[in-house]
Amino acid sequence: MLTETVLYIILAGILALLLALFQYKYKVKSMSKLYMLFTFLRFITIFSVLLLLINPKFEQLELTTEKPKLLVAVDNSNSIMQLEQSKKAQQAVQAIKSNSELNDKFNIKYYNFGKTLNISDSLTFTEKQTDISSALESLQDIYKDQVAPTILITDGNQTFGNDYEFSNYNQPVYPIILGDTTTYIDLSIRQLNVNKYAYLKNKFPVETILVYTGKETVNTTFSVSSGKQTVFTKNITFSATHNSEVLQFTLPAHKVGLSAYKAQLKPLESEKNKINNIKNFAVEVIDEKMNIAIVSSFYHPDLGMLKKSIESNEQRSVSILKPNEITSKLNDFNLVILYQPDNQFKFIFDDIKKESKNTFIISGTQTDWFFLNEQTNYYEHDITSQKEMYQGTFNTNYSSFIVDDLDFESFPPLQSAFGDLVFYVPYETLLYKKYGNIVTNEPLLATFETNGRREAILLGENIWEWRAQSFLNEKSFNTFDNFIGKLVQYLSSTKRKTRLVVDFESFYEGVNNVIIKAQFFNKNYEFDARESLQIKIKNKNTGAISTVPFVLKNNNYQVDLSSLQAGEYDFTVSATSEKISKSGSFTILEYNVEQQFLNANVSKLNKLTSKTHGTSYLVEDYGSIFNDLILNKKYATIQKSNKTTQGLIDWKYVLGIIVFCLSLEWFLRKYNGLT
Repeated sequence: MLTETVLYIILAGILALLLALFQYKYKVKSMSKLYMLFTFLRFITIFSVLLLLINPKFEQLELTTEKPKLLVAVDNSNSIMQLEQSKKAQQAVQAIKSNSELNDKFNIKYYNFGKTLNISDSLTFTEKQTDISSALESLQDIYKDQVAPTILITDGNQTFGNDYEFSNYNQPVYPIILGDTTTYIDLSIRQLNVNKYAYLKNKFPVETILVYTGKETVNTTFSVSSGKQTVFTKNITFSATHNSEVLQFTLPAHKVGLSAYKAQLKPLESEKNKINNIKNFAVEVIDEKMNIAIVSSFYHPDLGMLKKSIESNEQRSVSILKPNEITSKLNDFNLVILYQPDNQFKFIFDDIKKESKNTFIISGTQTDWFFLNEQTNYYEHDITSQKEMYQGTFNTNYSSFIVDDLDFESFPPLQSAFGDLVFYVPYETLLYKKYGNIVTNEPLLATFETNGRREAILLGENIWEWRAQSFLNEKSFNTFDNFIGKLVQYLSSTKRKTRLVVDFESFYEGVNNVIIKAQFFNKNYEFDARESLQIKIKNKNTGAISTVPFVLKNNNYQVDLSSLQAGEYDFTVSATSEKISKSGSFTILEYNVEQQFLNANVSKLNKLTSKTHGTSYLVEDYGSIFNDLILNKKYATIQKSNKTTQGLIDWKYVLGIIVFCLSLEWFLRKYNGLT
């Protein structure tokens, strides 16, 4: 407490005593016991009031100690098991836990990672992908303002994500390197590129990268087979200087449906790892290509984006046309996208109505709403000269087709005309308009069906920025392209709506999650979240049958079948309360990218260590890491002081004392007949 405050309290006591004596001693020559009590009560009252005015406070200093963090991130991928290092990894983690000096100095946090980072020290070594870069980025986000050296227990082999060698991780990294550092002779199929779809009676391209590790000259054979038939073969010679080769060739598409292939690089007798000599792939052969027209009277970046996004699916072909170029070709297209229509589109709308074509209308700042309102009886937009920026908010209850939220609220706003869109037919909103932080019930993207014809309308231009933002969010265009693809697929189809819709791929690569989605509708074709769906799966090769329930997630049901082994499967999705079901089949290709490695990637880990000013250790002699961390003076316990100011008195109690003293004084005066 400050000296000045103490002096104020003393002066307050003196002043309170003087005032009390003046009020009672001044009028009487001798003090009776009653007047002495009155004087005391008045002194307490005045002193308490003065204390409330002074409000004395004192400072309290609290000292705390904060130990530096030590992060332990363990590679939980299947490659650790393949390199027979799982036991050593667990022993290293246990050694860290049991080292008392290390635990006394550091606050240790345990993580494991595969494709993503997890808070846990439980290790299974079953993860199908390794993304070291993502794990470091996640740790950076959590501990960016703290001292947190990182022990990275890994083989250094990454199968997914950005190259961790160029990571901007700002904490010192101390890798414990798992795996053999000896270089062995090895042949491998490093990468194989092929389109998912091909067209009947055409040839589809295949590109593969073959890699050789060794110093001797060796001869081998690369072949591709389908079933028992070999469809491509080539003899290859590798040497110390010629240690890789890129092969480009084409294969014929003879029959409609899924065609599975096996690419194989004939192994050497001395090879230790022969799993990476084989890679399975598949191509779905289709008999018909979907043609889509984008019609616009002017050029805009959205046009190129739509073409690129839609044609990411090889089943679809896009033509960008002027309004006067499509009238004679309308029947050649399954869907017509009308970009910011104006009066130049008059004949197009007449032909669309005549042929009952499905359409997707995209409006913007140059849309002629006078013209567009005249061309349709399904909706009408307010006519204003003002422009507005709209963001999109996903409608989780949208049920026309299965679609996921792409975090639309993180996307840049679209520009369009200001005003409301009024529908005169039943419609479904996929995206709502959002002004600033206010989400409205007005549609930004909506779909509807009338007389067997499907149509969608988007109120905004510059959707090319959405695709760019999606890439920043996901590090890939695939998510946004799949969204556009599903919208185009829905608009291109003329099939009647069914009560049970199942969304699945014809084949899955073994490295990816096998997710099947479904939607169930009641008799009014409204999404029903109360139904219980289950999937019955039969392995065509073994005959094994299993039944798995679906889980409700947002506006669809999902089931994760990633635990299934590679093979061909038939399935039936059924509703438990009604006799409604849907059947299909899919294939899981046999491929485990984590089995492709022969030894630890020491060079990359050493480069990461050098960049972050850490030290790397082999798993055989990692014990020295403990002394290095314990003796390192950079990682010291920090003492922090926290100064708090607290009031000396509680005003509630002081106020109670004042009321009590005044009340007692008044009662005693009245009881003794004093005024």
